Amino acid sequence: RLYNFTGRGGPGDADPSLDAEYAANLRRTKCATPTDNTTIVEMDPGSFLTFDTSYYRGLLKRQGLFQSDAALITDAAARADVESVAKGPSEVFFQVFARSMVRMGMIEVKTGGEGEIRRHCAIVNS
Repeated sequence: RLYNFTGRGGPGDADPSLDAEYAANLRRTKCATPTDNTTIVEMDPGSFLTFDTSYYRGLLKRQGLFQSDAALITDAAARADVESVAKGPSEVFFQVFARSMVRMGMIEVKTGGEGEIRRHCAIVNS
């Protein structure tokens, strides 16, 4: 999203949906070269050690680190959810998050021969 969004390459070829100041700051302080794949970048800068709603506020400022984060504000329904969390009382977020965790805990895990642990998460084992 910082260096080769359209294929032209270079720092001027950042994803236009990414806040320009945020992109410039990432290039300057975290991702100086497009080939660096070892740098760790916080998804929630300034608050990454705190469990709060600032990630969602960052999305509304076009500061989603990954394209999948940015996509949350391009869909009307998802954007409404993001705005609700970002602008609403944090207690509501914590309640919704708790319910989501309970629902995820009810997903039945495949065991034995029913499932597999992938060697690479993006590829089904052969």
